[in-house]
Amino acid sequence: MKEKRFGIDIDGTVTCPASLVPFINESFSLNITLEDIKKYDLAEALNIAPDKMRDWFDQTEPAIYAASPLAEGADKILAKWQKTFHLLFISARRQHLFDITEQWFHDQKIHYDHIELIGSHDKVAAAKRHAVDIFFEDKHDNAVMLAEELQIPVVLFNTPYNQDAVPDHVIRVDNWHEADLWVQQWLLQQGRISPLLRT
Repeated sequence: MKEKRFGIDIDGTVTCPASLVPFINESFSLNITLEDIKKYDLAEALNIAPDKMRDWFDQTEPAIYAASPLAEGADKILAKWQKTFHLLFISARRQHLFDITEQWFHDQKIHYDHIELIGSHDKVAAAKRHAVDIFFEDKHDNAVMLAEELQIPVVLFNTPYNQDAVPDHVIRVDNWHEADLWVQQWLLQQGRISPLLRT
């Protein structure tokens, strides 16, 4: 019986945060790495006109999503979790990108119980509607909002663009292995023996 419900962002969380860097370099004749992106807003981070960046992203978004590599370890941890937890992927992607998103999950052999593309960074309503127990995110503002409004733990995957201070309910991790260890500790603190620890 699956008890806990995990809300999981896709881009920069399940996918590698550097997924769009090659596309940026090619399109804007740059030679940057992920470490150069210190702000979530790409226009601000790269000093590119917002309209120009928005048009570029609208055109390039499907190709980026189709080609995005997995974040290291995500497949192994999600495969482990899917036996025990509900995996609900909640993304700011827009609905017209659902087929590309679903195909990517199929290609990567990532199990999901639900995929929801809400077209907005405000994930509070979706997380509340699905009664999410923990959320996994890479966007600082999302993590803080989810943690404060829903009073749930939010696991924030460290990136150069999300280094602002966070409240107590936001837990920083560097990778999926650390996220898994935190989940096991969280379950133990609740007085439950994680099924993951019985194997």
